[in-house]
Amino acid sequence: MSLFSGTASSTTGSANNTQGDLSKDVEVTSPPEDSVSDLSFSSQSEHLAVSSWDSKVRIYEISETGQSIGKALYDHQAPALSVHWSKDGTKVVSGGADKAARMFDLQSGQATQVAAHDEPVSCVRMFQAPNAGEMLVTGSWDKTLKYWDLRQQQPAATVQTQDRVYTLDVSQGLLVTGTAERYINVINLANPTTIFKTIQSPLKWQTRVVSCFPDASGFAVGSIEGRCAIQYVDDKNASMNFSFKCHRETPSTGIANVYSVNAISFHPTFGTFSTAGSDGTFHFWDKDAKHRLKGFPSVNWSIPATAFNRNGSIFAYAISYDWSKGHQANNPQYPIKVMLHPIKEDEAKPRPPAKKR
Repeated sequence: MSLFSGTASSTTGSANNTQGDLSKDVEVTSPPEDSVSDLSFSSQSEHLAVSSWDSKVRIYEISETGQSIGKALYDHQAPALSVHWSKDGTKVVSGGADKAARMFDLQSGQATQVAAHDEPVSCVRMFQAPNAGEMLVTGSWDKTLKYWDLRQQQPAATVQTQDRVYTLDVSQGLLVTGTAERYINVINLANPTTIFKTIQSPLKWQTRVVSCFPDASGFAVGSIEGRCAIQYVDDKNASMNFSFKCHRETPSTGIANVYSVNAISFHPTFGTFSTAGSDGTFHFWDKDAKHRLKGFPSVNWSIPATAFNRNGSIFAYAISYDWSKGHQANNPQYPIKVMLHPIKEDEAKPRPPAKKR
């Protein structure tokens, strides 16, 4: 049973005030030539990095009017799967199916390999390590996490995981990974080589994405079965954990169509979050009020990746094939776009707490 008031679906909302508007959304110019795998905004400026299955990472500058200018492009030797910014906004790091992570310096215009694994690098994140400055963490299908001091060629540490790493995220001192076979590992970055806690995902099917709360008190999990879970790290808050259905539609036949939850992004100031899926919709949620804030019309194609900009005024979402139905469902007519949605405050702002009588 959904604990939110209204289950997200591909159909229009039950009330106009919960139905979002896509008419002001702007398309990024010169998009990738193959499916988009990840999106990441700089925390220092209006620059957006986009990784793609065409083995390239593109960096765009976004103007106040939503217009985009391509600023840089660099290559992997196989599909690029994940992208993230350094804290100071001068570097972009990416991981790829070429089993490498690469860093691009916006000032020099040079890309260099900074990490290596035995299998594809599925996810990358920069983070501030206690007493060690900024470091890189990479997750791979080789069943390891590796930490990298970018001044050295060898990893600073390696953590074995139960299975292939499909997704990871970092917020403040919290690192969370999702692997094959539904394992979720929680790591305190003050002690980065030790897994603080391992749980089996509360969702019954394969984990697609994990995303940490901005305050690092917990994380959200999305799966291929059209369901999202909210999990708190501290056991004393376990009663606040819950899951809900989303990205589903029930046609007149009565048999539900269930879609993958591909992306979960948290608003940087409000702490509300978005989900986006294979059904071509995205929705904004308030986890504390257990309420859907806005549902948006379907774009009719899969949404594989999303990101908020540094102040939460822009929501970027990609439209492209997400490989959820294998290579046979891909076709040349499938659109490849990156869209910029201007956020109206009421779309992502949390509900005021209910007044006590």
